Amino acid sequence: MTLSSILAASQAAPAGGFNPMNLVLFALFALLIIMMIRKQRKTKAAAQEKASKLAPGVDIMTNFGLFGHVKAVDTEANKIQLEVAPGVVLNVHSQTVAKIIDPVEASVDGSAVPDDASSLTLNLDKPGTSQETVEETVARLNQENNKDN
Repeated sequence: MTLSSILAASQAAPAGGFNPMNLVLFALFALLIIMMIRKQRKTKAAAQEKASKLAPGVDIMTNFGLFGHVKAVDTEANKIQLEVAPGVVLNVHSQTVAKIIDPVEASVDGSAVPDDASSLTLNLDKPGTSQETVEETVARLNQENNKDN
């Protein structure tokens, strides 16, 4: 055996036909590219929608969990003046907006949340509501806890 015969035998035979694995490989590559482009378009559309909704008077939540009311939007400097409490205004970057909170419409039955603690004492003086003593409540909760175990 000579060196030239070994080299000639080790060379792959020329492809004489169509290899279906090449088609599968190209299809997977094309699918990957299509999915990347689709995700990029969705992200861009969501960012444009968020930017269009962002205006003074809107309630927002930032990425770091801060809720507030937008007072002013400066698109050139990418800053938002956010009122987090009455009289407390913070300047935050516009990219920190995680979501815009839609105002919750008042329910039809009129069960709105009051601004004070008066709802905690409603219906306490009406008879017919079961009033447990502290000992009865503790005994009932211990019994329910034992059922879970």
